[in-house]
Amino acid sequence: MRVAVTSNGSGLDAPASPVFGRCQTVVFVDTDSLTAETVGNPAIGAPGGAGIQAAQFIIEHGAQALITGNVGPNAFQVLQAAGVPIYMFNGGTVREAVAALKAGQLPSTGDATAPLHAGMRAGGGMGRGMGGGRGMGGDRGIGMGGGFGATVQPPAAAPAGPTRAQEIGELRQIASDLRAQLADVLERIDRLEKGE
Repeated sequence: MRVAVTSNGSGLDAPASPVFGRCQTVVFVDTDSLTAETVGNPAIGAPGGAGIQAAQFIIEHGAQALITGNVGPNAFQVLQAAGVPIYMFNGGTVREAVAALKAGQLPSTGDATAPLHAGMRAGGGMGRGMGGGRGMGGDRGIGMGGGFGATVQPPAAAPAGPTRAQEIGELRQIASDLRAQLADVLERIDRLEKGE
């Protein structure tokens, strides 16, 4: 069986990601041969609808099952409509996730495990502002006029409540996104100061 495992790296020994729509990579694993193919998640930088885009990406790559830590309602509906079961795994490597699936130790979910828009990028803005609406921040949520737009709020708790490991994983993803945003801002400042 070909399974997709959300991940923060490449290969079987990469850490499995508790984040679905904005995970860094997806590792597609053949559960019989344990051959793995790592593909960057094309939805990671989406300004909206990352869960749906990631779900479509998983389906297009022929996954027959998904292993992740959380999945929102829109992504859940897309995967359910395609007949792709979702298994919950929190903490460990891609290899451990696949082994747990093969051993029948992973619970499948019959519903979304994260609330709608739980994985929205910090700020959620398009960086519109100074410059005739062209913005300086792309999808990083950094507007150059009318305020910064980088309002950071922790992800909303799912109705059933995320586990501690899920919440830690989500907060680490937010911290990683914020570090990337800060690096981008500092690089832009340097370029502007140098007159580039």
